[in-house]
Amino acid sequence: FFMSGHLFDACSLEVRQFVTKLIGELEGSSEGYSRETVLLAGIVGDMRVINGQRGKLAIFKLDDKSGVMEATADEALINANKDLLADDSLIIVQAKVQPDRFSGGFRLQVNKMWDLASARCRFGKYLTIKVKQTHTQQGLQGISQSMRAIMKNFPPKRELTDQGEFFKGLGIRFEVEKMTDDIGATAQLQLGENARFFPSDAALASWYAAVDASSLKLVY
Repeated sequence: FFMSGHLFDACSLEVRQFVTKLIGELEGSSEGYSRETVLLAGIVGDMRVINGQRGKLAIFKLDDKSGVMEATADEALINANKDLLADDSLIIVQAKVQPDRFSGGFRLQVNKMWDLASARCRFGKYLTIKVKQTHTQQGLQGISQSMRAIMKNFPPKRELTDQGEFFKGLGIRFEVEKMTDDIGATAQLQLGENARFFPSDAALASWYAAVDASSLKLVY
């Protein structure tokens, strides 16, 4: 029970751009059972860790306001997401829906997990910045300086995996608008790999502070 609204409300508009499946569509329905993996998002609750036959096992509830479903994560996921697996945290998961012999319903076997910033890297395409003809040279220089500062303060995160080294970051694309004799033209300019940043909430707040909010869009 949330006195000030459900915790999922704060991020639902963004999350629903790339996580379209609702927990309520799976909960308690035989039609929701599938051997295929599903992408879900929700708030962690009733988090606990037990010693299972194959090591530690995290058991928790995942709640996206449409429904609540019990989920499990193995020791490898626990170790890789120590700061993320906690009550009241938002997580995005890739999981299998499996029958729960104890409740008679279904539960989630999680095999991948992201926080929102990492999910932006995984499912986002780029951050679009609209540049209009009315921008002055000074204004464009301001955008360029802000972009350099944000990339310096929030660089892509280095991640080592079995497949090698990866950098988690989001690209930037300029959308240039120009009017000529009442005819509008739009061109898109994708910046190179060096123009990437880690899209944490703090990084996006820096963008909104530097550029008109109506000029920014995170594209999924």
